[in-house]
Amino acid sequence: MKTRTLGRNGPHVSALGLGCMGMSAFYGGRGEDADAIAVIHRALDLGVTLLDTADMYGPHTNEVLVGKAIAGRRQQVFLATKFGIVMGTADNPQARGVNGRPEYVQASCEASLKRLGVDHIDLYYQHRVDPAVPIEDTVGAMARLVEQGKVRYLGLSEAAPATIRRAHAVHPITALQTEYSLWSREPEENGVLATVRELGIGFVPYSPLGRGFLTGAYRSVEDLDADDYRRHAPRFEGDNFARNLRLVEQVRAMAAARGISAGQLALAWVLAQGEDLVPIPGTKRIRYLEENLAALDVVLTPAELASVDAIFPVDVAAGARYPAASIGTIDR
Repeated sequence: MKTRTLGRNGPHVSALGLGCMGMSAFYGGRGEDADAIAVIHRALDLGVTLLDTADMYGPHTNEVLVGKAIAGRRQQVFLATKFGIVMGTADNPQARGVNGRPEYVQASCEASLKRLGVDHIDLYYQHRVDPAVPIEDTVGAMARLVEQGKVRYLGLSEAAPATIRRAHAVHPITALQTEYSLWSREPEENGVLATVRELGIGFVPYSPLGRGFLTGAYRSVEDLDADDYRRHAPRFEGDNFARNLRLVEQVRAMAAARGISAGQLALAWVLAQGEDLVPIPGTKRIRYLEENLAALDVVLTPAELASVDAIFPVDVAAGARYPAASIGTIDR
């Protein structure tokens, strides 16, 4: 397994991680835990070390699942989880909130440790920045978790450049996680990628396959399960779906000419953006896991990279990457 370093002086991890969210939440068609655990075990067998989860996936059930999967294999895993997104109530299950208060940070970590069945978390992210709490207070509480031995490294997710700088001044930030793929290239223009590189912070792209869309597997919104949240995501709706599919068709044709899948080409493009990037594609199936990992052996030529850039320039994707309510929780 190829490895990369998270940040200038950070830990070495597998060059591709495994995002575990879809095994428990959001993408519908939830299968048996045994099948998901088999995927995680296969990933570990193939040398994947970085596993990514969060307390809000399920909620809570994904951490329990990951904990079961890594029991007895903890030393093989660089375990990342997150706190900060507060799920809805029984009366309003779709509601979302953000909490970065110091006491919430401590309580969330304790709960995650218990669900995961571990004595420490390798990388602990603030899932979303709380605009009501100074980032210095939140990261200060996270730093205390490091002092307590409950967390090894700190991360932020979907944070703006100014926030990243303020956080990093309190305690070294090892990784910044945000959405980044062929159809979500905003970090190149909003200063996030430049900021983390200046500060020596690792960059962890989530949804590097565009929530599965860039694989070309979805030809219609009807291909998604009835309870799949992507049915309500702007890029999967109406005319946006058709416009985005035309872009993916060009990627599929280019990939076919190389003898690889569209998903492998999309991952190879992300990997080519720098050795400081460690993407975390997710899957619920072993065959897709193996397909994704094979992208590590795909080296795109400068001409191929230019062709991909021409198909998917910044901001070409039709539709916002999140519904309005979710976009509102992203730090800018």
